[in-house]
Amino acid sequence: MPLHKSAEKRLRQSEKRNARNRARKKELKVLVKTMQKLIEASAAKPEVETAYRSVVQKLDRLGVKRYIHANKASRKKSQITRDFNTYMQSAQQ
Repeated sequence: MPLHKSAEKRLRQSEKRNARNRARKKELKVLVKTMQKLIEASAAKPEVETAYRSVVQKLDRLGVKRYIHANKASRKKSQITRDFNTYMQSAQQ
């Protein structure tokens, strides 16, 4: 337990920020899993495209705002894009 007022405030701020960060990362995980499920279920192309755009947009935003490391965001985008492109090629055939 903090002994000083300022330490108590820092603890409150830290808990709020921690919760916010966890929520944002959880959103990203949910979006990625949703897209992967759509790909596995061979969903319609527009649905997968919409999911792909939302995942990439979220990754860009989290990377820029430094909720996740920029290189991690880039790596995840690359992996997601590879899966998306594979799906789109198989959907065309």
